[in-house]
Amino acid sequence: MASTTFGYKVRDRSGTMIEGTLEGANEQLVVAKLREMGYVPVSVTARSKSVLTASIGGRAKKVSLKDVVVFTRQLATMVNAGLTILRALMILTEQTQSKALAEVATEMTRDIERGLSLSQAVARHPTVFPPVYRSMVRAGESGGALDTIMLRMADTLEKQLELRGKVKSAMSYPIAVAGIVVVIVTAMLLFVVPMFEGMYDDLGGQLPLPTRMLITMSGFVTGFWWLLGSAGVGGTFALRRWKATPAGRLAFDRFKLRLPVFGQLIHKTAVARFTRTFGSLIRSGVPIMESMDIVSDTSGNAVMGSAVVEAKERVRVGEPVSTALGAYPVFPPMVVQMMAVGEETGALDEMLEKIADFYDGEVSATVDSLTSLTSLTSLIEPLLMVFMGVSVGGMVVALYMPMFQIINLVK
Repeated sequence: MASTTFGYKVRDRSGTMIEGTLEGANEQLVVAKLREMGYVPVSVTARSKSVLTASIGGRAKKVSLKDVVVFTRQLATMVNAGLTILRALMILTEQTQSKALAEVATEMTRDIERGLSLSQAVARHPTVFPPVYRSMVRAGESGGALDTIMLRMADTLEKQLELRGKVKSAMSYPIAVAGIVVVIVTAMLLFVVPMFEGMYDDLGGQLPLPTRMLITMSGFVTGFWWLLGSAGVGGTFALRRWKATPAGRLAFDRFKLRLPVFGQLIHKTAVARFTRTFGSLIRSGVPIMESMDIVSDTSGNAVMGSAVVEAKERVRVGEPVSTALGAYPVFPPMVVQMMAVGEETGALDEMLEKIADFYDGEVSATVDSLTSLTSLTSLIEPLLMVFMGVSVGGMVVALYMPMFQIINLVK
């Protein structure tokens, strides 16, 4: 379904009015997305083109996280060198290779010229800059250390980008194998089985039950491929819509955490992202309650985000952060204990950074083992063998069973 660009006006948690644009299938989904980001929608109206995307060859190109990292580091470097934010943005507008990001930088330049702060200009582009970005920029503006905060933000985003790439590389092999099996099975049902069906029709006689079932399945696929294709597209769309709902996302993320082999990797990645973002916010001077609000939206896992939201209410009535989070199994005991030590020593931000470094190392070690062919094979080979044996092997046996019967009769 084609996306529409919607202009919106929202208020953030401090009551500040923010304007911007967002892509979405319809107004209801855009409103839901804005609320998920922590904003209170005031108005949402459809527009014809998005200022957050650049049309290249008839297709919209979004701003990538890598482009945002480079933009942030360059902006911090220029501010540290003594350039004004306005001048730095003008230079970045001319130098950036991303046309989409250049559009965003141009709008931010206009906002700065109109008297908005950098954090306010950033907040007008929530699809490009996550809530944690705006909060850290605002903290940097308040503390007079914007360049330092933005360099720290660039480091945080680079870690997230690196983790995302490692997780994708670890999952690529089994997904590729499963895809190949699906292609082979589909090709056999469409082309190979009909050839055997014609040959067995000429021979006559009753075919074994597995062969008859396979031929019936092949006939259904060849006769109703359009229905299966439509069901696949419709099912994918319905799944995406379901995942976009709070309950659907929570259930899907809980399912991902229970996956064999990869569930542990996803969990470690979520813990690393949570602790690094939380630590960066606290170190930048963002209050604990606001930091918990932000990390609940940006943890990358709805199970962890839901736990943070509930824990925040316990912190509000006086519980230590570590005790509140420790009530939820999604946070490992080691994380809770190290956070407790950090609270007792007054160095929670440093302890969170150490936890993040530890889990980054855990993720790297897990990914290295998964991307090693030998280690990967030893972990998932039994599952792959069962899957391939039942699908491809079962089809081959069913096709040749009549031949085995003929050979036995000849003997």
